[in-house]
Amino acid sequence: MSISTLLAALLALTSVAYIAGRRRAVVGSASAPIRTFHSLPGYYGGYVALWCLLPALALLAIWVVVEPIVLRAAVIDSLPPELAELPEDRFGLFLADVRNLVDGNLVFGAPDPAVQAAAERYAEVRKTSRHLLLGSLLVVGVASLVFALRRVQPAMRARIKVEKAIEYLLIGASLVAILTTIGIFLSVLFEALRFFRLVSPIDFLFGLEWSPQTAIREDQVGSSGAFGAVPLFVGTLLISGIAMLVAVPVGLMSAIYLSEYAGPRMRSWAKPLLELLAGIPTVVYGYFAALWVGPALRRLGDALGLEVASESALGAGLVMGIMIIPFVSSLSDDVINAVPQSLRDGSYGLGATKSETIRQVVLPAALPGIVGAVLLAVSRAIGETMIVVMAAGLAANLSLNPLEAVTTVTVQIVTLLVGDQEFDSAKTLAAFALGLVLFLVTLALNVVALRVVRKYREQYE
Repeated sequence: MSISTLLAALLALTSVAYIAGRRRAVVGSASAPIRTFHSLPGYYGGYVALWCLLPALALLAIWVVVEPIVLRAAVIDSLPPELAELPEDRFGLFLADVRNLVDGNLVFGAPDPAVQAAAERYAEVRKTSRHLLLGSLLVVGVASLVFALRRVQPAMRARIKVEKAIEYLLIGASLVAILTTIGIFLSVLFEALRFFRLVSPIDFLFGLEWSPQTAIREDQVGSSGAFGAVPLFVGTLLISGIAMLVAVPVGLMSAIYLSEYAGPRMRSWAKPLLELLAGIPTVVYGYFAALWVGPALRRLGDALGLEVASESALGAGLVMGIMIIPFVSSLSDDVINAVPQSLRDGSYGLGATKSETIRQVVLPAALPGIVGAVLLAVSRAIGETMIVVMAAGLAANLSLNPLEAVTTVTVQIVTLLVGDQEFDSAKTLAAFALGLVLFLVTLALNVVALRVVRKYREQYE
């Protein structure tokens, strides 16, 4: 019995609780005027449903945490001494084989007899555990339902209680989002600190050579690796800058046209067609950049007497800019449309033309939202990987020439973590250091956006 089945049973019981609570309030109104009830019947149903759902969910969460510990102990008790005393890492692999066999994921060859016996014990204990869990959930749910039903009275303020419970749930959801972000940051930070114990932060942040491949023998070139990340930072800024030079003007002009000049018919098909670019997978953009834009730039360079690499920052930046246009255009269009029409009418009343109204009134009023759209596009450009891999290459060259091949931080993170890697080497830990830098850059962009919004925000009445 899976957890999803248990959740479905719990939701079904919660639905019954809602119907019972609502019916209790409706039926109770026959013996008392409806005006004597503090809340609508739906609130009483929600009150009973919450009482049925939340205690059962708490029990389910505790059970999910405790169950693996119990299953592990049951498997250890059933093993012979030579297997029960295995080192922790080897026993973890053994237990993983047991779980795979129970779940039907062990498909290569016949399982070891010891694994087979442990899997049978594991499946038996887990089956018993799930049946006990189902019974416990039903008992707790029904008991809570009966308790809540007995409290359904005309004088009970069900609406206040339900809304307060929903408020606490929303606060809990917000805390989950915040704690998840903190957890991600701390996990990256701790691994990055392990990297900085092996490599100096000064060498990492200001080094001019990136060659994380460490050699097997000490007499080989690059035996200690080179972790200067400046080429990656420069490549990221170069490609992102080219992308923004394409996306911001085109996206902003498209938004101005759609919101201020285009008629309803033109807007009805032009905006969805423009936003369709956002739904195209990035690998398709990568193919477009590698198979068409790159060769086209190289032919154009030959015609002009310029040497253009097959994989260049210019090609990747141009295609990335096309991909980001919908982000700038759609968000800017929404912001421009949100500017009150009274400001436009006042400008026209003072004798300003349409273009003057857009430049002097509409765009300044919409500036905070436009800045937010641009910064969102910058974050999207910095985090893009597939287009860079296929159009700009993997070479960590320190160059500001857009006609040469460069790489970005995200591409190197993927490269460092591909394949079987040991998380004790500087090569693998470097990916976390690069991730920490990306996190801090994104944080800085958000801080800048907040400052711009606070400085230029207009207050309308």
